[in-house]
Amino acid sequence: MIYIDPPRWPARGRLWSHLVSDVSFAELHAFAEILGAPRRAFERDHYDLPADRARLAVWLGATVVPSREIVQRLYAAGLRRRKAPPVERRP
Repeated sequence: MIYIDPPRWPARGRLWSHLVSDVSFAELHAFAEILGAPRRAFERDHYDLPADRARLAVWLGATVVPSREIVQRLYAAGLRRRKAPPVERRP
């Protein structure tokens, strides 16, 4: 299933949502393609969508859930990908 959190994350003068799947990345990419989201909007385990695209995602069938549930669903599905730790630079 596809899930989206409410657009509440500010960046670049807009509010953004996170779009995820609890089935597979293939399902997520297919939905994002139908939605018209560029592949560059994919970040590790989710797509970042501006508020206007979030409304369209819901219209296309995404289920709105709270942000913390997005993370819970990713973990439960084994799809959560954390950021890589920063690389230590030597002087």
